[in-house]
Amino acid sequence: MDPTLTKQTFDAIIVGSGAGGAAAAWALARAGLAVLLLEKGGELPADGSTLDLRTVIHDGRYLSRETWRDGRGRPFAPEEHFNVGGKTRWYGAALLRYGAHEFAADPSHQCRGWPVTIDTLAPWYAQVEHRLGVREFECEPDLRRLLARMMRSSDRWHAAPLPMGLDPRILDDDLEARHFDGFASVAGLKNDAQRAFLDPIIDRPNFRLLDSAEVAELVADSVAPARVAGVQLADGRILRARTVLLAAGALHSPRLLQRFIERHALAGSLPGAASIGRNLKLHLLTAMVAVSPSRKRDLLRKTTLLLHDDLPRSSVQPLGFDGELIATLMPAAMPARLARRIGDRAYGFFLQTEDGSHPDNRVRETTDGRGRRVGDPVLDYDDRRLPHARAEHGALVWRLTAALARAGALAFSRRIGVAGTAHACGTLIAGADPASSVVAGNGGVHGLDGLYVVDGSVLPRSSRVNPSLTIFAWSLHVADQLARTLRAEPGACAAAHTVARA
Repeated sequence: MDPTLTKQTFDAIIVGSGAGGAAAAWALARAGLAVLLLEKGGELPADGSTLDLRTVIHDGRYLSRETWRDGRGRPFAPEEHFNVGGKTRWYGAALLRYGAHEFAADPSHQCRGWPVTIDTLAPWYAQVEHRLGVREFECEPDLRRLLARMMRSSDRWHAAPLPMGLDPRILDDDLEARHFDGFASVAGLKNDAQRAFLDPIIDRPNFRLLDSAEVAELVADSVAPARVAGVQLADGRILRARTVLLAAGALHSPRLLQRFIERHALAGSLPGAASIGRNLKLHLLTAMVAVSPSRKRDLLRKTTLLLHDDLPRSSVQPLGFDGELIATLMPAAMPARLARRIGDRAYGFFLQTEDGSHPDNRVRETTDGRGRRVGDPVLDYDDRRLPHARAEHGALVWRLTAALARAGALAFSRRIGVAGTAHACGTLIAGADPASSVVAGNGGVHGLDGLYVVDGSVLPRSSRVNPSLTIFAWSLHVADQLARTLRAEPGACAAAHTVARA
């Protein structure tokens, strides 16, 4: 335990080291500000276990064991990861921009509008793509033949290259190439938050990364309770900063804010208090396995995005799963040898449909009303509250199943339930109206001073594609404005000369 931390005032404390937290830390540290990045989990090992099928999939060693309750009170464990680099260490590296129209409201689909436009994020999208080395890979032979048969039977399906954050050298590493989607790279061949944003600043004297440091509370200014002045760790230490940035993710950031609001009785004065934790979006997700007689020998597999003209809020991408991994998607009662034989002749697909905002789809902490936790957190999500998204997703599953059948492949599908939280967003929704949103267009929380949000909880829309690139870009947008503000204020960089790497 470092006693000097409690004696310093940082320019910024960032809670969470995933996409949003890492990008903000990189931008603020490079601006010369004193930055402390806190991560609940630890560093992932480099011993190869993060690429091991049994360790990662069967044993679930690196998944969170935190118990939650669903809307009916039933216990479950969301598929969350606590480690340096956050979920990006495990993501499938599909990095796509949202379309310009996906920043506007779409009331027919229960979609809220952004407080910024695509033009605001465009330069940050470009910067993130550069840092993550986003590139396209050639569609491989097995997938190319399957798609050609699909396109011949229907002109409504279209294929486009899938932008990926992978080092091209991954094609020369069989293990890494077959185990990047849902696994953490050991050789650094998948560009994630740690590799692209944290490693380049780790030796800066004005940056400090503290892992295994769980934040229990936000700390208020002693004079002005509507100003956030730091954080309290689970071990009791209080760390102070001129600003605090929440980047713990859409399931965890709203819980910290809810406890803060209740502890300081701010619900009546905070304009967006009623929206905290609400408008949760998860995407409607289905995993599909398509089996045909021939053995599949493609390596990366995850190279192509599929779109359908009649389903404008949906997309399909192949899973980066080889036969061994696809076998894990088979029913548990199926003999292992049969599952593997089927897996070797199958392609996996990931189907997703944008879900809209509904206030009853939410995350909330179970407290005594005064900010003290008294039970398990609750994730209440029901896609029946989103009938338009539900109908389109059903059509997506049916149309892809039919298209694959016409192409000579028999498809089986399984919906991904509420435990599948990889794309969770929206619980601290950004908006121009403080009465119906939590966060403003500059990332600041409406009605509070000193608190910003740079993770997926701000996203008003989930789009039809993976949200990671947009979270990175939003974070850089917020950090750029915040850095200019902090540097212009008295006391900027006051702590920079005293911060040292652990």
